[in-house]
Amino acid sequence: MAQPSDEHDDQKRARDEERPEGAPELNERQDQKADEELSLDADTTLEVIRREGVEELKRSTAALAWSGLAAGLAMGFSLVAEGVLKSRLPSAEWAPLVSKLGYSFGFLIVILGSQQLFTENTLTAVVPLLAERTGKMLRNVARLWGVVLLANLLGALVFAFVIGRTELFRPEVHHAFEELAAKTVENPFWVTLLKGVFAGWLIALLVWMLPAAAGAHVLVIVLMTWLIGVGEFSHVVAGSVEAFYGAVTGKIAWIDTVTRFIVPTLIGNVLGGVMLVSALNHAQVNAGGGKSH
Repeated sequence: MAQPSDEHDDQKRARDEERPEGAPELNERQDQKADEELSLDADTTLEVIRREGVEELKRSTAALAWSGLAAGLAMGFSLVAEGVLKSRLPSAEWAPLVSKLGYSFGFLIVILGSQQLFTENTLTAVVPLLAERTGKMLRNVARLWGVVLLANLLGALVFAFVIGRTELFRPEVHHAFEELAAKTVENPFWVTLLKGVFAGWLIALLVWMLPAAAGAHVLVIVLMTWLIGVGEFSHVVAGSVEAFYGAVTGKIAWIDTVTRFIVPTLIGNVLGGVMLVSALNHAQVNAGGGKSH
């Protein structure tokens, strides 16, 4: 078995052979720094996500439920931050570009706090399933999805009920909440579903990007989720806080909350997360298309 130093020497010799004429000669420290700056290839990224998915699938149902409930509650701060910003900004065309930065707050809390968010698991939990296509794995993924989704929605409902039935915020902020809630059911079923596809796609891409983001996790999370907000794409958990707020305050019918927002958004998020990212990126690696260094 080759020693680590021998392997390093072999890798260095291979790079030296590939280096074109005129390329700078690097000392050992510079060469190591260059290696560290290389982005993760597709194979490595997929393996990182697969291992994370395996660890999530090992968690007990109770642990998933509590984590999912915490995430659903935390996503309420996306509505709060956006609503507060919206209430303080003038009615100008550029205002949503600023107020939608508030939409990122819930995602920051959930992702950096390692809480269970349903749309993240459309990628993380599916990758192990694609690698090990067994009935047992499928049932485990279904367990995780079901528990996390229900817990997320319960947390979103509780948060919406508290802020909707109390005077925690000033009237102008509640007015902003009402405007945001109304947007969740303003589109036909298929338009909301398509908006859900794009949101699921972006969230899954966010999860795919994080392993290579190093110290830029906050920036990546903020930019990707801001794009979901400013693009008015539909996210089943963040949007459910808004829709539930409308329902508990009587501005939206409960049946519309479910049939015109939650159902189409859920379908769209799953399609976007699974089909457009998980399956395609998994296929890329299996086809040998991963970027190599």
